[in-house]
Amino acid sequence: MQLVVARIGRAHGIKGEVTVEVRTDEPELRLGPGVVLATEPASTGPLTIETGRVHSGRLLLRFEGVRDRTAAEALRNTLLIADVDPEELPEDPEEFYDHQLMDLDVVLADGTEIGRITEITHLPSQDLFIVERPDGTEVMIPFVEEIVSEIDLEEQRAVITPPPGLIDESQAVVVSTRDEEAAAAESGRAEDGSDRAGSDGAGKDA
Repeated sequence: MQLVVARIGRAHGIKGEVTVEVRTDEPELRLGPGVVLATEPASTGPLTIETGRVHSGRLLLRFEGVRDRTAAEALRNTLLIADVDPEELPEDPEEFYDHQLMDLDVVLADGTEIGRITEITHLPSQDLFIVERPDGTEVMIPFVEEIVSEIDLEEQRAVITPPPGLIDESQAVVVSTRDEEAAAAESGRAEDGSDRAGSDGAGKDA
């Protein structure tokens, strides 16, 4: 099975290095020296990684045969693709490859069906499940421990405990107009000092 593990960014320096947008949880394994990667478009590859290093928080790679900035810049936006055994699992039991999560049924703890994972989006802060609901609509589920409580590959399901409003917007907690007015009035009193208590130290809201 082929998986996209990185996208080549802009050239770095004048000796053929490029920045890469990493799309794998195992960059040391997938993007290490000596690794041969297929590419998209195919005409730019295959590419063999010669060296790799981290600079200012970004991974820099140099490929065999790429020796100057012009050649490096020609690779920009190329996708790097690794061949992965479909049965292979990440070393960390809490991590999963995208292909393992695709098409999993998403259910609540009580078994209520929510939908099916059709896409996984990788963002800088977190990953998102794009879940297609039975009625054809889509909902985004953050792949975080607080929401996704269990991934059961044998049962082919993901169990979630969503906060109010994530699945059904009608369940979202909405502040009433009266609450908003009360909050505004309280804020006004605090600003003019008419309802301010003295204190020697910092306090914590109850």
